[in-house]
Amino acid sequence: MKTLTSIARQASVCFALLTFAAAHYAWAQEGGGTDKPDQNRVGTVGAVELLIPVTARYVSLGATTTGGLPNMNGLEALYANPAGLTHNTGSTALFSRMNYLVDDIGVSYFGFGQRIGNDNHLALTVSSWNLGDIPRQSESAPEKSEVTFNVAFVSVGFTYARVLTDRISAGGTIKVVNESIDDVSASGVVFDAGMTYVVGETGLRFGVAVKNIGNELKYEGTGLTRRVQLPTQAGNASVNAVNIESEAMEYPALLNFGMAYSRQLAGSASLTILGNFRSNSFEQDQFSSGVELGLRDILFVRGGYEYVGNSEVSVWKGYTFGAGLNVDISGTQVSIDYAMAPTDYFNDVQFLTVSATL
Repeated sequence: MKTLTSIARQASVCFALLTFAAAHYAWAQEGGGTDKPDQNRVGTVGAVELLIPVTARYVSLGATTTGGLPNMNGLEALYANPAGLTHNTGSTALFSRMNYLVDDIGVSYFGFGQRIGNDNHLALTVSSWNLGDIPRQSESAPEKSEVTFNVAFVSVGFTYARVLTDRISAGGTIKVVNESIDDVSASGVVFDAGMTYVVGETGLRFGVAVKNIGNELKYEGTGLTRRVQLPTQAGNASVNAVNIESEAMEYPALLNFGMAYSRQLAGSASLTILGNFRSNSFEQDQFSSGVELGLRDILFVRGGYEYVGNSEVSVWKGYTFGAGLNVDISGTQVSIDYAMAPTDYFNDVQFLTVSATL
């Protein structure tokens, strides 16, 4: 039986997380998106790749997994809420892949999670973007040539999650972010935190998570160096190496509130209905919903819809769909999930996620 001290400690942790989330929510409301007081901040955020989903199940359910699902893979759940890592039942590995909007932009997501004892969970995740070869253009040579350069975005996450009680779990993720464009780059650290709450045996779950809390991202490197003559110098004076100072950018902080309700249907079927509210610091707030129908905990069909106030500024059509297959192979649980997110102007984005749990 847990002591009063243990219960009080767990309650204080939950209260701290909720207070942190509420404080961020108030800040976001003042900071602005298109439906907030300061509309001039839209388009000024950095590291926007942190907002792009990387796994199939999350996408197919319309980005509604903040509260988690009973049978969800922990490595997939932690993207929406670090506390979701507590879904892991042992050692888990995951790989996910998509081509983002055009064929040249490939995104890979790797993860490894480990359950330690009954209550502690650790995970390492890596998200890597490859934007292909881009023709080099400059002020002196604006025409496209055969000379190219590369752009790469990489983020590495370290997650710790803990089961506090039989109903409450909490977790946090530290992400190291690196962006490089030719010979300039930027690096930084951001933090995610969240908790989930299960309402007894009712099938109802709630979750809250804050994401991408950090300082500022600023580019540096030799690509920002120019050789020029200063205005005060004589015309025959030698040139000087001048560094152009990059403007710092804030991270795309956001707050998610989510819920999920699951119940068994006739036979071996199950149904889960999900909902989520997202408060964005730089964009419009979003409301989303999702539904998952499962058969014998083996085959799943999913759909989701995401609503924003001004859909004309988005390339997404709003609805998503997908399917999943869970099979047991000699004691190893293997999951294969697929999702599609249709767009208006680009290629429809397709996701394939494969995971295995020992």
